Amino acid sequence: MKISISRQHIYLLLVSVFLLIFVLIFSFSVLIPKGKDYRKDRIELRKEVRELRKYQDFHATTQDKLKQLQSDNRHIISAFDAIFNPDRFEKQFRTYFSSLKLSKLEHKGLEEEFELYEVNTSSHISSPKSFYNFLDAVNKSDWIIGVNFPIDFKRDGELIHSSFTMKVFCNPHDTNITKKSPKKEEK
Repeated sequence: MKISISRQHIYLLLVSVFLLIFVLIFSFSVLIPKGKDYRKDRIELRKEVRELRKYQDFHATTQDKLKQLQSDNRHIISAFDAIFNPDRFEKQFRTYFSSLKLSKLEHKGLEEEFELYEVNTSSHISSPKSFYNFLDAVNKSDWIIGVNFPIDFKRDGELIHSSFTMKVFCNPHDTNITKKSPKKEEK
């Protein structure tokens, strides 16, 4: 029995065997090693995504905390940026005393973030209660003011004279520096 196979079938068989060998060589030389690298890269990507989520969560909680602190301390932040006006201070707090005199002191040192003032007051009272009311009002004022101790009280009949120094903290204002807007920083 003679098997007769046509040339076309032989060519087709040879091309099929060649393609099969090519696919096997390509699979074992390229695809399988790249598959191992792909699995390693996929595991590494998952680790990096997990770390990215952790940092994004940290950023979100920190941002929320910042916004909460800014809203809780809005008065203090605006007071720090407010420019101190001694005349306005005297007008605003004169009601607590019979007389109120404010004089700026020259201070020597490197502390440029505050100005130093001496405050002399007198009251027609028998106790320093108006002084404590004054301190409460200063805490609620538009400026950040620190009253320095000792506070000197002297009684003169029905009149109580008090003298103390205070530090007015303010943000150094430079006209050449532009203020950053918070909307640009949020991006």
